[in-house]
Amino acid sequence: MTRVPVLEIGGTHVTAALVDTAGGPPVTDSVVRRPVSADAGAAQILDSFAEAARHIPAPAGAHWGVAVPGPFDYAAGIGRFRGIGKFEALHDLDVGQGLRERLPHAQVISFLNDADAFALGEHHSGAAAGRSRSVCLTLGTGVGSSFLSEGHPVTEGPAVPPEGRAHRISVDGLPLEKVVSRWAIRTRYARAAGLDDTAEGPDVSTIAELARRGDRHAAGTIGGCFTTLGRTLAPWCAAFRPDVMVIGGSMAASWDLIGPALRDGLTLGAEAAGPGAERIIAAMDLCTARRPDDAPLIGAAHWALAHRPEGSPPDPAALAAAPVTGIAHRAARP
Repeated sequence: MTRVPVLEIGGTHVTAALVDTAGGPPVTDSVVRRPVSADAGAAQILDSFAEAARHIPAPAGAHWGVAVPGPFDYAAGIGRFRGIGKFEALHDLDVGQGLRERLPHAQVISFLNDADAFALGEHHSGAAAGRSRSVCLTLGTGVGSSFLSEGHPVTEGPAVPPEGRAHRISVDGLPLEKVVSRWAIRTRYARAAGLDDTAEGPDVSTIAELARRGDRHAAGTIGGCFTTLGRTLAPWCAAFRPDVMVIGGSMAASWDLIGPALRDGLTLGAEAAGPGAERIIAAMDLCTARRPDDAPLIGAAHWALAHRPEGSPPDPAALAAAPVTGIAHRAARP
């Protein structure tokens, strides 16, 4: 049994856990969640990460997996958070070194994108298990994404968006997250409902509840945003040919509304994507995450196993977590 210590870093929280990669989920009673102030100073932010990590029984010399949102230099462990409204104090800072100074028992750390961690977790123990190719999305403040081929994140090639990130796609000249995100949904609803100030309007969960009660502005907002998301992703799905699209993130709680709109958008987008696209999209399963809370922790653990320091004994079960770059065109099915 291999137990791997991990951190999952979000915009408002950090979660630490010890993951049993043989059994799948985090070890019982090992999960520790702590708040994080994303606009604090660098020392305070790093202290909050380390505070969570100190509460789990990580063995000395353990190799840690750390899932963190971008922009981030994952190979070097350096933050690139300039102008995005979170973790600005970590810009150009060696986060890996900062953690090692605070956690003497964590001298080896492997960082990965939080969306890739979610996808790898679903691949190993969730809704993408047993699937050759999958697209995994996290819908929350923004749109996180990972395109997996045989458990490898694909980040380059003609079958995936730039860096394998859906948020890099443009819609009518606008970044995708200006059309589909927490901000975009609230803004669209406020305009439709004639509200003067978006900040005073309802949040996404409330808009979803209003839609269930028959509010036409709310229903139009949810339907419009996620139909657009489906239409935007359809050409990429036609190119990548996934077996399944897995949806996680806070918005997945409104799957009864989001799911049909997303499927409608995928169908409409496939019709416009050219010959063969409709068949590919129709064959693709669409579902919510099976392990929405644990998946990023599980994925980070498998990533750490697959990126052991040179000289460490390999773990064959973890080798599928290694990234694939520049070969999406070779991995695509005929």
